[in-house]
Amino acid sequence: MAHDLHIIYNKLFSRYGDLHWWPASSPYEVIVGAVLTQNTAWGNVEKAIANFGDSLSPEFIENLDVDSLAEFIRPSGFFNQKAVYLKEITRWFEKYGYSVEKVKRHPLEKIRKELLAVKGVGKETADSILLYAFDYPTFVVDAYTKRLFERLSVDVKLDYDSIKSYFESCLEPNVKLYNNLHAMIVINAKEHCRKKPFCSGCPLAEGCVQPESRLKLIRLS
Repeated sequence: MAHDLHIIYNKLFSRYGDLHWWPASSPYEVIVGAVLTQNTAWGNVEKAIANFGDSLSPEFIENLDVDSLAEFIRPSGFFNQKAVYLKEITRWFEKYGYSVEKVKRHPLEKIRKELLAVKGVGKETADSILLYAFDYPTFVVDAYTKRLFERLSVDVKLDYDSIKSYFESCLEPNVKLYNNLHAMIVINAKEHCRKKPFCSGCPLAEGCVQPESRLKLIRLS
């Protein structure tokens, strides 16, 4: 299979369609979710966010002490350090008056550099915030994407910057495209491209590394 990302996108889209990712009611909730999802399952993030009820806002988190904030986000795990991270990212957002529009007046490279300087914000978290909260065309790479590239034998180094560069060099800088492709990769990884793969019915089985052999391993386990 020629590893054309447009082919991959079309195959995934025919299965999953437009997923309207990221699940959040506001850009700030996206920011919070991007921090809380580090090293935990999304279900735990949802429980933590639900603890805020209708109070989740940068002003609310700004006025909470760190210990109280940690209790709100306890379900997400690593809650003490994540409380510090949320304080730091909220402090960064405050520089822009908590305004998405003010952030978006600045070039992607500037905002990404600022986010990466915030305590607790790595490349995946920064790109998630940029893409899903602020609509910047930057591709998000996660463990699911690396796994997909490895199994499709894509000729690229399996590190964050190389994979990100590959996506952005092969695809036009389109927020909706990046958004939905990343979301579909995540969903497909959860349904099929698991650590122990379930290849039956996977829209990307053709071109994957020995999918039938993997199926036999699954049946024998």
